[in-house]
Amino acid sequence: MFTGIVQTQAVVVDATNQGGVLRLALKVDQQYAENLNIGASIAINGCCLTVVKFASDTKGCCVINFDVIDETLKLTNLGMLAVNDTVNFERSVTFGTELGGHIVSGHIHCMAEILSINHHQDNCKMQLALAKEWQKYVLYKGFVSVNGASLTVGEVDEQGFWLHLIPETLSITNLDNYREGDKLNIEVDQQTYTIINTVENYLSQQAK
Repeated sequence: MFTGIVQTQAVVVDATNQGGVLRLALKVDQQYAENLNIGASIAINGCCLTVVKFASDTKGCCVINFDVIDETLKLTNLGMLAVNDTVNFERSVTFGTELGGHIVSGHIHCMAEILSINHHQDNCKMQLALAKEWQKYVLYKGFVSVNGASLTVGEVDEQGFWLHLIPETLSITNLDNYREGDKLNIEVDQQTYTIINTVENYLSQQAK
């Protein structure tokens, strides 16, 4: 479980596809790898991945390795990563963690394409296109996880939704690295997802 509060950006040092599995190696400051164990869960661009290996270097950094399977590559933008790209990085929740965002599972539902980016002096507006089947789960002023960052939906339209990004969000996350046409990982709010599906299933049963 995660909060959607991105802790830092990690740098891709290797991204090799071997037989449908992406061997992904990320470098992060050592402070973000304290008490790390093999098998630990870390959200990378919002996708929950399992640590398979890690090692510290002499420069205060740690290289963490993950294996990303084919099914995950189909649903996320991880397969598009190249060396020197940055990814959003969040360790899993521990007891006593402040839940500053919203509950995030790390299970990506789909990707959204960036349609437009409008930079202003104190914020950035980003328009995302979302497949029709997922639009009903994204509500005005509701929560959505975008590349692992817990964000509030600014507006909704026929194509998808808009984000209003403040400078702090742009500095902590990798969202400022993306351009029109790029794709971002989306996890809709699990509570909204459950409620809508439950109501639809109930109404469907009542109509029979």
